[in-house]
Amino acid sequence: MTRRALIGAAAALPALSATAVVRAAAPDLTGLRSLTTGATPIGPVERRGRIERAQALMRANGIGAVLIESGSSLVYFTGITWHRSERLTAAILPVEGEPSIVTPFFEEPSVRQTLGVPAEVRVWQEDEDPAKLVAGFLRDRKLAGRPIGIEETVRYFAVDGLAHALPGAKIVSANPVVRGVRMRKTALEIALMQTATDVTIAAYRWTWPRVEKGMKPADIAALMNAATVQLGGDPEFSLVLIGPAAAFPHGSRDPQIVADGQIVLMDCGCTVQGYQSDVSRTFVYGAASKEQRTVWEQVRAGQAKAFEAAQLGTPAGAVDDAVRAYYTLLGYGPRYALPGLSHRTGHGIGLDGHEPVNLVHGETTRLAEGMCFSDEPGLYLPGKFGVRLEDCFHMTAAGPKWFSVPPTSLDAPLG
Repeated sequence: MTRRALIGAAAALPALSATAVVRAAAPDLTGLRSLTTGATPIGPVERRGRIERAQALMRANGIGAVLIESGSSLVYFTGITWHRSERLTAAILPVEGEPSIVTPFFEEPSVRQTLGVPAEVRVWQEDEDPAKLVAGFLRDRKLAGRPIGIEETVRYFAVDGLAHALPGAKIVSANPVVRGVRMRKTALEIALMQTATDVTIAAYRWTWPRVEKGMKPADIAALMNAATVQLGGDPEFSLVLIGPAAAFPHGSRDPQIVADGQIVLMDCGCTVQGYQSDVSRTFVYGAASKEQRTVWEQVRAGQAKAFEAAQLGTPAGAVDDAVRAYYTLLGYGPRYALPGLSHRTGHGIGLDGHEPVNLVHGETTRLAEGMCFSDEPGLYLPGKFGVRLEDCFHMTAAGPKWFSVPPTSLDAPLG
């Protein structure tokens, strides 16, 4: 389930229902201006470079072609923005030459509207098998006898159809190719993610002083979303958790309302040209208790330890281990047990809010320049509250660099 779907499900819960009185239905957005007017979109040159890098990895891994279905990887390599349905629309990236697009006959004009690279388009009619078109392309390019890589989100029916249409084909994972390219962002991608993060931080700065006693999560989320739109972003999710509900990292059915001394945890993000931000902030409405301050400071320190551990060549799992060791010394856990860090330290991010690989125990992928991650080692105390500070960073030649700088005080939760 995507972050958007997960937050959408949470939004349907009684505590976040649309029947709540939303005080921010028409907020005064005077003073907010778009931060995205200068954002450079991904163009043909960038996409051609992606395909060339993928083809180099195909050669290195002995893969003849890669099958990619509708979704973020299709957007990434071809520009095609298309929904998934029972009718297959897919791309085949060959180890040499231009890709091929397979799509229903009646969808071809629509698919071509977002196609951003030179490609052959093969169409199939309603009474035909699209897998046979994929197999035909592979035969035509003399690739049928070479291993065929399958992008990890391709559905079973497409893989099974190809296996029947091309008996004897060697089906392998395309992760070494697709992950190998997508995980390492270019300067243009990082610039778009930086802009998305700038929008989210600006929306937080506008929203935070407008949180009032008696507000419900939907009220606060409406403020955040309205500010995000005015600032030029496309709201992706705005999760708001109040009081004990903040101990549920992704939502709670319990009624929630802003009151004195209550934790307010916000996890929000937007997209700019498809690239995502993901920032969490936790503050207290009114006066904070000693325990709230202590846990907030522990999370701040945990986030800093993850950032310090995220060095070039370090296994991604070691970043999570560094935080977990620190929290264990504080008496939390053990491991992922509550109370404490009940989820991984972070996840990859880019076109998708959650991308491979994760900062989680046991992950052996080594950090390399261009990789982007969230850093969010929250602490969750069931029955009391939770604290999450989340900022994303990208790996540079000199080490990690923040997209957004973490706050250093509960009294100034936005820095």
